[in-house]
Amino acid sequence: MIKDLQLCGLGNGLVDLLYPVAEGVVESIGLKKGEMRLVESDKQKEVVAKFANHKHSRCSGGSAANSVIAFSQLGGKAAYKTVLGNDELGAFYASEFENMGIILKAEHIEEDPTGTCFVFITPDSERTMHTSLGATGHFSTKHIHEDLIARSEWLYTEGYKFTHPLSTEALFLAVEYAKKHNTKVALTFSDVFVIDLFKDNLQKVVRNCDLIFCNENEAMAYTGASNVEDAFEELKKEVPNLVVTLGAKGSKVFWEGEYYEIPSYPASPIDTTGAGDMFAGCFMYGIITLKDPVRAGHLASLAAAKIVSQIGARYSGELKDLFNDLMKELK
Repeated sequence: MIKDLQLCGLGNGLVDLLYPVAEGVVESIGLKKGEMRLVESDKQKEVVAKFANHKHSRCSGGSAANSVIAFSQLGGKAAYKTVLGNDELGAFYASEFENMGIILKAEHIEEDPTGTCFVFITPDSERTMHTSLGATGHFSTKHIHEDLIARSEWLYTEGYKFTHPLSTEALFLAVEYAKKHNTKVALTFSDVFVIDLFKDNLQKVVRNCDLIFCNENEAMAYTGASNVEDAFEELKKEVPNLVVTLGAKGSKVFWEGEYYEIPSYPASPIDTTGAGDMFAGCFMYGIITLKDPVRAGHLASLAAAKIVSQIGARYSGELKDLFNDLMKELK
């Protein structure tokens, strides 16, 4: 089959609801600042009611979706596979993807509402997430499209899909199809709790990956190493290509047997939401289109710095302009 798509994402379909809040608000609703809590739809309805009259913004998201969106905004040809509710938020999600030119394969189901992620942002730029998977929690093997994966050069997915047995099996099947059709596989670990609770299943996919993204805490949690340098060396033994992000310290890249250190770019942190997703999406674009891990790493690092300096996971400027200006500087 002709590979007319560069990247196929597979992940949660969530509408991000972004709320700037004062100190103490997060704790007042029983959350620990900085955590990502996964709840059922009924519990999420309580939060919806509590913040019904609070000013907020919204955008379609989910971890892998954020990366695919960044990839597409740079000019990449992309598709995304998820599940949505048959409701207003589901229609909003689908319309955003259509407007961005991303092929969206998303069944709209009646069983649950579209998944939502409340992102509470405190003045210190910390984010606290209260997430209900809703409809996307029903993602299963029946929602995997073999032809979409076959058409794609890369399959990109997120560790959050390991949080449910049905979506775990779906991910296994997607990787099987990727191998069958010579589609490369990239995975982001997503969060330390994914490693703590679902490491056996995570490892099964890692062994079939061509590229892994993780931050330093995830790298240490996965390998059991006490420092990021040792963790990086251990991960290099498991995967052919690797990116470990280090926040303000930049990132470490292992690509086709070579090691690279990528610096960070100046940032004025306001909200860390989606920084890792932006990094991964931009790195994927750089690797696929430029075949160059250094320029891919610089693009990803710069875009991530821009994201933490604004509210929300969607870049408020033009990513293509950011790319073009950076490429001129790096020549």
